[in-house]
Amino acid sequence: MLDTLYIDTVEQADALLKPKRVQVLRQLAEPRTCTQVGQVLGDTPQAVYYHVKRLQAAGLVELVSEHRVRGITEGVYRSVAKSFWVAPSIVGRLGEPRSRDELLGLGYLLDLTESMQRDLARLAAGPTLPSFGIAGDIRLSPEDGAAFVAELQRAFGEVLSRYGSGDGHAFRLTLACYPST
Repeated sequence: MLDTLYIDTVEQADALLKPKRVQVLRQLAEPRTCTQVGQVLGDTPQAVYYHVKRLQAAGLVELVSEHRVRGITEGVYRSVAKSFWVAPSIVGRLGEPRSRDELLGLGYLLDLTESMQRDLARLAAGPTLPSFGIAGDIRLSPEDGAAFVAELQRAFGEVLSRYGSGDGHAFRLTLACYPST
């Protein structure tokens, strides 16, 4: 089972984003039959089977085994991943891309987040590679904002200058600052 499956087609998103199918998919975190899922959700095995087949056709659920019950072959199904990310690119960009000059804008942060999400999804699909994250909370008074941004840009620039060229494995370093709510 994958840790994360990146949903990047309309067909997969359409199969996934139905409330009943999300409920069925949650039940299939562990291998189960349609009868077992139906008992938990209060649905008939046939109703569950319909949703499982749609999820299976979209590559979100897999058949892990089959067994005979009173002359009928019953499938045991399981989700293909522990979590699912839906790509913003399914809808696509509406309007012009934001420029790097908009570093202080929320739109640029959203573009940066979408890019990071795509990169992480590609990494999640392959072998585990070294990566890490750093996060923290700060408090700024309005008069400290400009000085903070200038100091952070300088420090970030120094790190990029020092480690941005030469030999070795390539890594992407992303820094974001936004209001916490």
